[in-house]
Amino acid sequence: MRLGLVVNPVAGLGGRVGLKGSDGADVQARARALGATPRAGKRAALALAEVRSRLGGAVTVRTAAGSMGAEAVAAAGLTPEIRYEPGSPTTPSDTRRAAAALAPRVDLLLFAGGDGTARDVLDAVGLSVAVLGVPTGVKMHSAVFGVGPRAAGEAAALTASGTVPLREAEVMDLDEDAVRAGRVSARLYGHLRVPDVPVRVQQRKTGGTVADPASVSGIAADLAARAAGPGPLVLGPGGTTRAIAAALGADVPVMGVNVLAGGRVAARDVSAAELEALVRASPAWIAVAPIGGQGFLLGRGNQQISPAVLRAAGRDRLVAVATEAKLAALGGRPLLVDTGDEELDDELRGHLPVLTGHGRTAMYPVR
Repeated sequence: MRLGLVVNPVAGLGGRVGLKGSDGADVQARARALGATPRAGKRAALALAEVRSRLGGAVTVRTAAGSMGAEAVAAAGLTPEIRYEPGSPTTPSDTRRAAAALAPRVDLLLFAGGDGTARDVLDAVGLSVAVLGVPTGVKMHSAVFGVGPRAAGEAAALTASGTVPLREAEVMDLDEDAVRAGRVSARLYGHLRVPDVPVRVQQRKTGGTVADPASVSGIAADLAARAAGPGPLVLGPGGTTRAIAAALGADVPVMGVNVLAGGRVAARDVSAAELEALVRASPAWIAVAPIGGQGFLLGRGNQQISPAVLRAAGRDRLVAVATEAKLAALGGRPLLVDTGDEELDDELRGHLPVLTGHGRTAMYPVR
């Protein structure tokens, strides 16, 4: 198999520190100042390690030099064949040029990044080559990513058999400046050809279902009862959790992770470090809602709820919330977790009670 790899080394840099994205040099500098560390290369290496475990030496990896690919290839125990030399620091134009240089020379082009990187790959290669994203960004609303790094590697290895069909998948992205200003504005930019492996390749994010006020108020009442003690209530992002906050008398932005205490907003847009300090100081409940269409409970847009935060709070204080209509819209597909900690992901998989209304829960599969 001739495999290509392009890594956006700054993808996802703003996630843990609560910046709602990583686009732009100013945002990346701020993220680093807040203590953010790159993770794209490590996740790309996990995907390649999965490819290597399945194909052994029957793979050639053509890539860009340094942090844009060669380092991840070497970390996976493979030998990189360098076909592009990026500038320093790397820019989106490097992503486009690297993708364009690799596309004619590979059977499948892997890229590690988020929705912005997917847009750059789309601009560079269009439908000329099969591609697949290793999810390393903040949002990843597009339907061109594996559900996790190893899942992307598995799908890539399956493609080597020549029996996996391809499908055209949507490339979506949010306007990050609008999100930071409190407006959610998504747009379809085009389509890329990806391996059609439904269990391993994620769906695109869809618009939220109309929330049933009775269900939302019931969920809010149950959460209020659970958080009646001294500990705060942490709400993940999304329309469902925003509606729950409103039912509790609080106004929070639809994006970002927010903290309520005593029915009032105690903190907005908190980072992973701030959350970890908070949950270590006082027992906290953490409420998260799955992303519409995708089913992601953790790891998409809420990276502030990090493995350290989840372990400090305890699994029994993690509450999945969704109206019955939102669960039904998944069509039986499971909820998904991609926290960045494989051991924690394994602990969370199985079946999880989802709070759907006052005194109502549904046992739902998580994988």
